[in-house]
Amino acid sequence: MSPSSPSRPVDLRRVNQHVAGLSLDDFLAWAWAEYGAGLVQVTSLGPTGIVILDHLLRHAPDVRVITVDTDFLFPETQALMAQVEERFGIRLDVHRTALTPLAQAERFGPRLWEFDPDTCCHERKVKPLTTALTGAHAWISGLRRDQSDGRAATPLVDWDVRHHMVKLNPLAAWSASRVWAYIRAHDLPYNRLHDQGYASIGCTHCTRVAIAGDERSGRWQNRVKTECGLHLQPRL
Repeated sequence: MSPSSPSRPVDLRRVNQHVAGLSLDDFLAWAWAEYGAGLVQVTSLGPTGIVILDHLLRHAPDVRVITVDTDFLFPETQALMAQVEERFGIRLDVHRTALTPLAQAERFGPRLWEFDPDTCCHERKVKPLTTALTGAHAWISGLRRDQSDGRAATPLVDWDVRHHMVKLNPLAAWSASRVWAYIRAHDLPYNRLHDQGYASIGCTHCTRVAIAGDERSGRWQNRVKTECGLHLQPRL
């Protein structure tokens, strides 16, 4: 299978049939052979992203690993970024908005995340990712089907309408317990907030301890919102 044009969707059904049943290593080896330097990983350094990274570097030691710094990350997340770079011998490609927290408050009003979290996420996460993905043909995410009802149908290979490129979800079928078993077995770095009951970790303002069995429940509590926008497709 030759690399697809970044300007048009691939035959998703055919590609998903092709990769179905592949091991994680075989899937990532296929992805690197398919997209080469056009392949990037995007990760907030959650457990799933760490597992993917541990495997991906075996096949693509020079792959670009993108993470977005919103300027509102937990100290534990900042510490993990340094730990990941040291453990894997890489330099994370860190992207952030040019809109400082002060400038954001001046433009939108103070504490934007409280009265309009969608705009806050769009400015501080979605826009920087769009910039970061410039030149890429495919990006790897850490989406899993068991993370939420909204992610239950996540395919292994998808088409990102917003960025006009392939999106790969190699651990879509993995469970949280399987991810954590791998983390523990291989002594991989992880965010220490997980030891305090945090399941899905984002910005300090919008992340709380999760309800047991509901991985996304600690995000944007008391709101219908369950996604920051990175994985939402724009309406056409």
